[in-house]
Formats: sequence, structure tokens, C-alpha cells
Amino acid sequence: MITDFNTIIIGAGASGLLAACNLNGVKTLLIEKNTCAGKKMLISGAGQCNFTHSGELDDFLKKYGANSSFLKPALYNFNNNDSIKYFEKLGVESVIRDDGKVFPKSLKANDILSALLQKIKKNKALVKYNCCVAEVKYNSELEFFTIKTGNEKFTSKNLIISTGGKSYPITGSTGDGYSIARSLGHSIVETSPCLTPINVAEYKFSELSGVSFKDIQVSLWRNNKKIKETKGDLLLTHKNLSGPVILNFSKYVKVGDIIKINFIGLTNDRINELIKKVTKQNGKQLVKSIFKDTNLSKRFIDKIFYINNIKDDTICSQLSRKDKQSLINSLFSYEFKVESLGGYHIAMATAGGVSLDEVNRKTMQSKLVKGLYFTGEVLDIDGETGGYNIQAAFSTAMLATKSISNNL
Repeated sequence: MITDFNTIIIGAGASGLLAACNLNGVKTLLIEKNTCAGKKMLISGAGQCNFTHSGELDDFLKKYGANSSFLKPALYNFNNNDSIKYFEKLGVESVIRDDGKVFPKSLKANDILSALLQKIKKNKALVKYNCCVAEVKYNSELEFFTIKTGNEKFTSKNLIISTGGKSYPITGSTGDGYSIARSLGHSIVETSPCLTPINVAEYKFSELSGVSFKDIQVSLWRNNKKIKETKGDLLLTHKNLSGPVILNFSKYVKVGDIIKINFIGLTNDRINELIKKVTKQNGKQLVKSIFKDTNLSKRFIDKIFYINNIKDDTICSQLSRKDKQSLINSLFSYEFKVESLGGYHIAMATAGGVSLDEVNRKTMQSKLVKGLYFTGEVLDIDGETGGYNIQAAFSTAMLATKSISNNL
């Protein structure tokens, strides 16, 4: 059957845009329900678009957790270095920060978006905005899709679903792709917000909003058993815990879990020895002065003393055994009980999605429906913060379009 298009792409986010860029010479329609493309890209990396991350591919894959093996073919086909080179060819130079995050040199997300849109225009792909998909049907006998959008109807040999997940719904990511996938027979792994701040019970650090800690140790405990431990940067906000180490932790956390944080970067015994040593040398020295050469700010130390009811003018010889242990616990292993996770409205990504068991990882094509492809966050894939999720969106899009082109 002769269809209106060879390929229709639903969703003009990072994945859908790159897919349209890579279908040169193929009659393509890109459908976007918003008034413009790339709304989530424009706010990524605080508006600077952290589009990938530097590093070796083996280390890169580890950032996707249990489902990293699914992404291996996609990342080997189009990796982080390929992304940098791709945008250089489109006229967008990049810069790699000390922490490995990669941005456009201009630090403007719009430069990435504009480059993609210009390439799509050059490819003569048709882009329809303000276009909501009402229904998708597949004719298994003639192997083509019918997509209904309001008063219009389009047919296509191939369909790429690149609608994203549910995170930042204000950008248009409201889980539409899951409904379409279900209607075509696919299973959806239960979704939840990830890369999101963590709300804790009896939070006592509201007035320290903005105070950050570099490369500190954080562990997750459930039923008195350690579930996970890692190191990274942490940020105290006016109402919760945030920062990269917390955002990456959020996908593993359940309500009622305990998060233990080593703020000082020393062991329990080492802090104890330090206090004993100073007390022996000069018992009249202020306890607070012991911590002046640590990585901890005065505001934070003041708060810890206040929480433990230790007076500012307490000298070492006056510090009781109970107060000393309480102080050590607060610095070495402060416990926070998880109350809830930040919702989809502030989550950077979505955990869960289209089941990977039903998608061919070498092509991104559905195992159930010929010509149906899934790319980006609509899949049950989520990476750590730092450009890994946009890279996954790019890599899966490239693999899907490669498969489509090979079947022309």
C-alpha cells in the first residue's frame, strides 16, 4: 500500500528531533502537541543543555543501572563522542566541564535546538505543531499505521514513538506514549519520578538552603540493611535534600527508608580521636574550633550544635560523653527518614516505561508490531544526572533510524 509517509515520529523532544534529522531522503512527518519543539531540552542543564557526558563507554553504560545492557548496541552505534562531533558538524561547538558534563560552548540550549530544527528543514521533513494524537491503529495485513490527530488522518509505513516520559509535564511530557504503546499491545513497566529531590521527615535545615557539600558519602538503609552507598555532591534546599548524589539515589528510594549522610568525610573513630586529641592538648579550646579546618561551613556547624543542644561556648573539657557521641553521629552518620519523593513536576526523568522485553535492542523496533519503534525516555530506561538521559535519547533515535533506512 502507498502511505502518506514512510515514517511518522510522535514527539519533538531530543529523541524525536534527532530521528527526524537522521531520515534524510525519507518522507517524514514529525508530530508535536506543543506550539514549539524541544521544550524540555530548553530547560535541561539550567537552560544550558547538558547534552552528553565525557568518559569511556564502559563507564558510561554503568550510569543506566540494571537496564544498561539494553542500551549497549545503541551507545556503541552512536556514543557520547559521536554526539559532540555531530553537533560540531551542525555548527555547534561544545565545552567539557571539569565534572565531565558536556554543553554547547555558548551555554545556550537554544543553539542545540536551532541546529536540529535547521537540519530537519534541510531534510524537507514536515513538522506539525499543536497536533495531538487522538488514535493510532495498525493494519497487520497491509503493514501500515493510521494516525488520527483531531480532524486529520495520516498513514505511514513506520512509526517512531518518542514522546518522553512523565517528568516535567509542563513541557508536554505527560505519558501519552504509554497509552499509544498499550493500544498497540505493549506492556508498560510501572512508572515513577526519578532524578528528583527527596523529602524527609522532621527536616531541620530549611534556613541552610543553598549550602552544598562536595563528594560526600551517602548510604540508603531499609529494615536496618544497607541497600546502596555512593559518593557525590549534595545540596540542602529550603524543604528537602537535593544535589546530584540525591537525585541519582531517588530511583532506589522508598518511603520509610533511612538515608545516612557523612557530612564531614571522616570515620566515626577518626572524629572521636580528633576530639580526644584536642581535649588532651587544650581542654579549654572551644569544641567548635575543632571543625574550622574541615570542609564544613560555619553555618552548618552552628546548626549541628543547635540540633544537639550544645552551647556555642562549650569547651572540650566540658563536652559530656553523651554530647560527644551525639555530635559525632550528626557529622558522621546523620539519619534522614524518607517521607516522599519530589513529584513528576520537578523530576528530571521517569523510571519505568515501555517494557524492554518487547523491544529489539539492536534496532529499537517493537518485537510485537512491525515498523513500530520506541526511542528515548518512553522506554524503561533512566540514567544518572549529567547528560546521560539526553545521550540515551540520541543513541536510541540513531539506531531506530538506521534500521528504518536499512529497510528502505
